[in-house]
Amino acid sequence: MLKSVRELIEKVNTTNKSISTLMIEQEISALSKTASEVVEAMAKNYAVMKRAVHEGIQGVTTHSGMCGHDARRLWDYINKGVFITDTTMLKAACYAIATNEVNASMGVICATPTAGSSGILPGVMVALQEKYGFPDEAIVDKLFVAGAFGFIIANNAFISGAAGGCQAEIGSASAMTAAAVVALLGGTAEQSANAMAMAMKNMLGLTCDPLAGLVEVPCIKRNASGAVNALLTAELALAGIETKVPWDEVIAAMYATGKNMPASLRETALGGLAVTPTGLKWKKKLWS
Repeated sequence: MLKSVRELIEKVNTTNKSISTLMIEQEISALSKTASEVVEAMAKNYAVMKRAVHEGIQGVTTHSGMCGHDARRLWDYINKGVFITDTTMLKAACYAIATNEVNASMGVICATPTAGSSGILPGVMVALQEKYGFPDEAIVDKLFVAGAFGFIIANNAFISGAAGGCQAEIGSASAMTAAAVVALLGGTAEQSANAMAMAMKNMLGLTCDPLAGLVEVPCIKRNASGAVNALLTAELALAGIETKVPWDEVIAAMYATGKNMPASLRETALGGLAVTPTGLKWKKKLWS
């Protein structure tokens, strides 16, 4: 089992195997399945991701009625052709919002690594697939890269907002995605690790403070910011920029930060945005 990012990179360098190959081999061992069965399962996950994206951009209302149709609004904005940044970044953000609106409407999504952060990885990967024309097989292979880093983060820190704040959910998902993007675009294993670390550093201290305790506000829009963060840090890594704090130390810092975070900012809806006047109004409306 992979224990650290450094161990992962060392294995890549000593075996001349890719990160995705090493993760597939770990899954084969852990699940007692064949390589084709492991890859097929991931392909099914990616199919779920794409369906959620396409459902969300049509416009859905969340179960509580607090949110909805923001993905559609952003999709329409993109299609007007007048915007500040670029189509790929906006699509990644749009698809991330779409996925999380589907999640909050009780639709089917793939937790990556959690339901609350499920929009970031599919949002970015679908946007890049549309930009470059990658076949599904290429995307599926790089989902194992995201999985490898997610596995290490989960076993050395947290992926749960209740345990470590939103840095553990959005931060982990953004970090996993950044690493996968680098691999998809031909970067080295070390560059994937650098992207992971830089993405995580940008999310350190992010609180989990959902209005009315629901995975809607600010969770849905935070997925959009996590997607943009993943793209940015992947670009930084591909440009040759390295993290100044070593990979595993960044994960350890996220763990320590989460441990020091008060309970009111760890998914209890007792602090932050959840106790603003608007947050309290929604709590009263939905739970009184």
